[in-house]
Amino acid sequence: MAEAPKQAPAAAGRAATKKELPEHFKAYKHVWVVVECEHGVVHPVSFELLGEGRKLADKRGAELAGVVMGNDRAAIAAAAAAAFEYGADLVYTIADPALAHYRNEAFTKGLTDLVNTYKPEILLLGATTLGRDLAGSVATTLLTGLTADCTELAIDEEGSLAATRPTFGGSLLCTIMTLNYRPQMATVRPRVLAMPERQPGRSGRIVEHPLDLAEDDIVTKVLRFVADRDSNQAQLAYADIVVAGGLGLRSAENFQLVKSLAEVLGAEYGGSRPLVQKGWIAADRQIGQTGKTIRPKLYIAAGISGAIQHRVGVEGADMIVAINTDPNAQIFDFAHVGIVADAIKLLPALTEAFRKHLSVNRLAG
Repeated sequence: MAEAPKQAPAAAGRAATKKELPEHFKAYKHVWVVVECEHGVVHPVSFELLGEGRKLADKRGAELAGVVMGNDRAAIAAAAAAAFEYGADLVYTIADPALAHYRNEAFTKGLTDLVNTYKPEILLLGATTLGRDLAGSVATTLLTGLTADCTELAIDEEGSLAATRPTFGGSLLCTIMTLNYRPQMATVRPRVLAMPERQPGRSGRIVEHPLDLAEDDIVTKVLRFVADRDSNQAQLAYADIVVAGGLGLRSAENFQLVKSLAEVLGAEYGGSRPLVQKGWIAADRQIGQTGKTIRPKLYIAAGISGAIQHRVGVEGADMIVAINTDPNAQIFDFAHVGIVADAIKLLPALTEAFRKHLSVNRLAG
């Protein structure tokens, strides 16, 4: 969802922050993070958001709150306890049978009721399938602005949230501020933000809130839940090592060189957007702002130019090794190690070198 209607231009917005904020804004305080918990499992992006929310709350001298909704009270309590350990001061909970499975109508009702009752200044959600669906409907219901798929968050002394996201197909970055509406909402993709350090034993207070929604009032019904445990989808976002290829590989057959290196390293493999468009790789293996955002310990990019939409998706990696024949390729501007070489020739040599090195280490161990 785009910015709320009647949004002032950026230049005018910056000038507006110097003026006294509207009186009704004073009722909105604190930073909230929706803790996404499905079937007893908290999505890691919620902890990443709590880490960033802690920074925003500290700058505002405000509290950081988590929001947990569901049916299983034990799972809700566990999620709340985890939220405290990752920085939350308090957690709002809603427990109701209607929240046993995610349904937009029930979760939107619960979250909007919480917002209208306790009035947060900032509301953050993960840009997951669930988070994107929920954020859009909540922002629409509250008639406020929402900046989606953010890569960076900041806040000024007046409490205006500056949310940065790629635009124009990932070719530019823009910063959006919701000056005339509250709460200020944003979604952030998994792995864009660093995982904060857990503080075992940290605790806080819990505020319980009713849903006040009858099952008969919900149009959508869940007949059966089928888990996709056997899914072969890529797990790029949380892989420690990722090897990726781009158009510099020149053919779909040569992409096998990326797969071979990934197999030896015990890594995930992926590629740039043009490879998906050509049908060389599946869409779930696309890396970049319009694909998966990754934050591995090691990222090897072979034959990838490094356009901004790709950079946004990988720059959080601890180590980026880029291989490209063009010494002026954009990827060398942010890679930690740059190798000017033909990936088609270098990848087999790297694969063999790693295979021998790892074999020696196994024997020595």
